[in-house]
Amino acid sequence: MKLGKHIFGVGAMTGISRIFGFIRDMLIARVLGAGRLSDIFLAAFKLPNLFRDLLGEGALSAIFIPMYTDSKKDSNFAKNVFSWLLVVLLGITILFEIFMPLVVWVLAPGFDATPGKMEMTVFISRIMFVYVIFICGSAFLSAILNAFSRFLLAAFMPVLLNIMLIGALLIAMVFGSENVLMLMAGTVVLSGVIQFCVLWSRIRRRHFGLHLVVPRWTPKIKSMFKRLGVSIVGSGFYQISIIVGTLVASFQSGAVSWLYYSDRIIQLPFAMIGLAVGTVLMSSISNALADNNLRSVYLQQNSSMRRGLMLILPCVVGLFVLAEPIIKYLFQYGAWTASSTHAVATAIMIQVFVLPAMLVSQIYSKTLYAAQDVKTPVKTSMVSLGVAAVLYVALFPLFGYLAIPIGVVASGYLKNYLLGRACRKRELVHHDSKTVRSVVLFGAYATLLGVGLWFVPITSIWVLGASIAAYGILYLPVAYVLDRKL
Repeated sequence: MKLGKHIFGVGAMTGISRIFGFIRDMLIARVLGAGRLSDIFLAAFKLPNLFRDLLGEGALSAIFIPMYTDSKKDSNFAKNVFSWLLVVLLGITILFEIFMPLVVWVLAPGFDATPGKMEMTVFISRIMFVYVIFICGSAFLSAILNAFSRFLLAAFMPVLLNIMLIGALLIAMVFGSENVLMLMAGTVVLSGVIQFCVLWSRIRRRHFGLHLVVPRWTPKIKSMFKRLGVSIVGSGFYQISIIVGTLVASFQSGAVSWLYYSDRIIQLPFAMIGLAVGTVLMSSISNALADNNLRSVYLQQNSSMRRGLMLILPCVVGLFVLAEPIIKYLFQYGAWTASSTHAVATAIMIQVFVLPAMLVSQIYSKTLYAAQDVKTPVKTSMVSLGVAAVLYVALFPLFGYLAIPIGVVASGYLKNYLLGRACRKRELVHHDSKTVRSVVLFGAYATLLGVGLWFVPITSIWVLGASIAAYGILYLPVAYVLDRKL
């Protein structure tokens, strides 16, 4: 497998998706502002996204791909898993539709203080939760394609959601729709249906042998569900930490929206670099471990770490220095205020320091999952995310909504340390001297350029764009040469 080529391809597709995502968020900020309406939409949208991470791109993919690879890509196993997944998703959707008022109250109890806010959130959440069936199904179909080293279409799928939401928001702006939240919720569900159909069509054309069957309880399914149950506990702690963060933030007006937008900015470089590395490594390391080729594993890990940190470290410095102008020129229009800009920028300047830990943790965790070690990532998640939730609650009286990004950074580095220690004990990771030297030099050079960037007066979006471009032009060629020559 050409690791660099696939990482670049997935990163590029993810970057396109995030660009459309920023356009979407700019329109949401313009149409909904950063108050009641945006809080309702973002809280309701968080529910299906949590289940997508939990059952789709999170625990299920990490468990399924190594088992699928180890079984020599047995089509009967894939059909059975797919059928079981849809049965489970249907059951979950029915339960949540019934108990949605309780779910929303647990997620955002602070909404009760504003008349009608809780009721509207429940209504929009019920519409949008149908998205869970299709997006989790799409995530499984993407895992099938990734196992066959078909990465690009799956990475491009989120663009459809963003394009369709952009269309819905433009309709609301032009025609002044009074039911903009209903329009957006319906659009989310429709995008899930389209993504599912496109991916299934590609799989059928590629003759990967996937279709629905009567679910059968086999030893492999039993083993997979046992591992999945353990993994969901770990992923569940991550989701619980998000819920706790939302719950805490809901007691400060506008904080749910501030944290959403700051996280969107932080997730852009991580998605383009960190998630791209993790997506490709999951498949390639699974194949290497199936062949008992540890040398290949080490080479892939070091190469991915150097290339990933070469790109992520300047993002850390750049986002810290330019947080305020980035938010100002992206979102400060219409209903968005200068105080919201400052609030989001401050959160970014704290949370951005977790990016290197997130990227390296991707490499460690994907290695452990590829080795079919489910328990270790679960234990580390339980410890690190438990610490994050405690910090959210303990620090909120002192720092308000900033307790959430502080907790994210602290728990991120704790998780990275625990995962790395576990990999070293099992001799599943080895950092060569070239990687260590390269990372130190990348960080030093990015910081040096960042000091100069700090003194550049940003007076317009054009100056902002030129400053970012100049930073990249000065950094990337030198970093590339350093990586090649060391």
